[in-house]
Amino acid sequence: MLSSQRDQFEMPRDICYLNAASYSPLPRKTLEAGRAAVGRKGQPWTLPGGFANQVHERARAAAARLINAEAADVALISSVAYGVATAAKLLAIPRGARVLVLENDHCSPVLEWQVRSQPQGFAVETVSQPEDGDWTSAVLAAIERPGAPPLALASISSVHWSDGGLIDIEQVGAALKKQGAMFLIDATHHVGVLTLDVKRLDPDFVIFPTYKWVLGPYGRAFLYVARRHQDGIPLEQAAPGRRNVNAENNVYFADSRYLPDARRFDMGERDHFISMEMAAIGMEMMAEWGSAAIVQRLHMLTGRIADGVQDTGAQVAEARFRAPHILSLGFPDGMPAGLIEGLAGEGIFVAPRLGRMRISPHVYNDEEDVERLVAALSKRLKM
Repeated sequence: MLSSQRDQFEMPRDICYLNAASYSPLPRKTLEAGRAAVGRKGQPWTLPGGFANQVHERARAAAARLINAEAADVALISSVAYGVATAAKLLAIPRGARVLVLENDHCSPVLEWQVRSQPQGFAVETVSQPEDGDWTSAVLAAIERPGAPPLALASISSVHWSDGGLIDIEQVGAALKKQGAMFLIDATHHVGVLTLDVKRLDPDFVIFPTYKWVLGPYGRAFLYVARRHQDGIPLEQAAPGRRNVNAENNVYFADSRYLPDARRFDMGERDHFISMEMAAIGMEMMAEWGSAAIVQRLHMLTGRIADGVQDTGAQVAEARFRAPHILSLGFPDGMPAGLIEGLAGEGIFVAPRLGRMRISPHVYNDEEDVERLVAALSKRLKM
């Protein structure tokens, strides 16, 4: 099992940070790269001519490695919402069809379709949050609902951001293919920790940012586009997406045809060489540790917390329905007032999410963090 990587981070011993699902801290290596990159921006004349492209391709390759994709099938974007908007521009949802989303899913894979549904004549169908926490069965039932209108697309998170519910994307992907429907995965809380193999799964789109689980900066994200969709028009019209629009040429618009792969969907102003290298480093670290070792460690930590709060009255979903790295606690009478703030006052950081407490450890956490949280919760919930 992977040991705690706390020494890789600037994290004081008195800080118990269990909130990676909001923002992860940056590893020391990434912080150092960021400081050096700021220095380069301060002296741009020191940058080699091919430096920006090297950084782009390093980040693209690191992202592709985490989902077993080819680098040419991955676009550099700014956010999950940007990726969903790109997908929506590429797809023609038939009138009278339906698009599946999850109840209380994050805004990014939902709002784009809600805005488009009325003018384009399709329906957005929301899969209700299951009382038992079994999101997979709920999604499969919605896909296979007898008598339902044709299903065009499922646009869903593979791990629910609020309750940590884990969706079996292999089962869901197979069910969608039987219906001839497309699959867009918001993999924000999946990539880097859990295995996602696009070559085996064959989804239409996979999108994930770097500022949570892959230990990167805010404002960097990646979009996998299946090759069957790579001939579409990008969200933005910028020179990097064209074959030869270059200020160093004698003729600027020498060849304005789009690039033949997912690079055509790169965001504008992608030459963000301060944070792009930082994003690459975090993803490379995650790949080196490996999904299996990370899952084993985080499953151990969340399992210990779940066991430790059994006598507090807090409600925990069955282990088979939840992701190994996110634990959500429910409270029959509602979350006690001041609970989150009180824990923060003790140096213990978790997040309130839709009336529940979301606990999300990462590789920098250890057994001492678990013991501190359990002791603090036991004291406060039994008062």
